[in-house]
Amino acid sequence: MKNIKSVIIAISLVLASMTIYACKKNSNSSGTIISTGAVSVTSVVQLRFSSAVSISTSGSGNTSSITLKSNGLPDHKTPYWGTGNALYEPFPSGHAPNANTSMIAQNLSMTIPSNPDEASSKEATSLGEIGMALNGVAIYNDREGGNIPLEAMTLTTFDNAGAHPAPSREYHYHTTGKYTSVDDAKLIGFLRDGYPIYGRKDTTGVYPTLDGYGGHFGPTQDFPNGIYHYHASNVNYLNSGFYILKAGSYYGNKGTFTN
Repeated sequence: MKNIKSVIIAISLVLASMTIYACKKNSNSSGTIISTGAVSVTSVVQLRFSSAVSISTSGSGNTSSITLKSNGLPDHKTPYWGTGNALYEPFPSGHAPNANTSMIAQNLSMTIPSNPDEASSKEATSLGEIGMALNGVAIYNDREGGNIPLEAMTLTTFDNAGAHPAPSREYHYHTTGKYTSVDDAKLIGFLRDGYPIYGRKDTTGVYPTLDGYGGHFGPTQDFPNGIYHYHASNVNYLNSGFYILKAGSYYGNKGTFTN
């Protein structure tokens, strides 16, 4: 009987320690326990996205979703507007257009969960759209055609925003840049799994320690009680002055993105 009681006590201690660890993992700075699926992003999405992005919601509670639609064109200057356009500006020194040379309006539609939650099996990001910036421009990962890492030559086709057009002439961001985030804690947009992505710094002004998915749990200026969120990488990519927005897998369950 004593042996049985000892086993029961040992199991209880293990379960208690696991619970404490899980609580610490999902606690905000004040110690309040928040499940990763308990925070709605709806109000922040509605408040922070540009008026050029149409927003609609469907469903209710934790199963609701948000759909964002955009033409994918930037609201800022870029050489890809073409000379003569009011939003034209020259390339950075040493840069030139890629083979696509120009951009055209798209028909982007991204649907994300209103209450993003951690995925039980993390899915790798793929080529193409992995998220949407606040101005409706598509966010891509750190890969290019052939699913290879961005090369130095490709970087020379980026404008001041860390962007260029795809073969479909879809303008998109790969890195931080002059018109999204430079060395700050600005909200850049949301990824397909519904989690927000910020600049290289946290709200405290420091460069946070990130997990293997490029994010962490904690408060932001938009979610003061805490939420899992991504940050742009703090690694100067190929010593180019550009900082990758997102590499690797999604933390949460991704929604849909069509064009």
